[in-house]
Amino acid sequence: MVRETEAHGAGVVAKCYQAGQSWVVVARGELDQDTLAPLEEALAVAADRHPVVVVDVTAITFGDSSFLNMLLRLHRITALRVAAPGEQLTRLFQLTGADTVLSLYPSVPDALAPPV
Repeated sequence: MVRETEAHGAGVVAKCYQAGQSWVVVARGELDQDTLAPLEEALAVAADRHPVVVVDVTAITFGDSSFLNMLLRLHRITALRVAAPGEQLTRLFQLTGADTVLSLYPSVPDALAPPV
């Protein structure tokens, strides 16, 4: 069961919702040190309250090293799953080796599926 519990309107956090035991944070736009704070806050709150946190990055058009560092920090404190990275983020993850550390999934439903 998916239940939307919070919407953010404009900004880098499009919406957040519960999906079973997991919490999904939908991010969008350009993420760098100047725009990252709302997303980092939403993910940190989710990490405190839910065993699995999925960040839907489908609508992210740009992410820099500060975005990557935030994901790596959160990966250390929670079961963070990154869903649907586009070409730019996939390249960033591959070039930095983060694709071998982060849990990457092709879609949100894949990220929400229980491990096999």
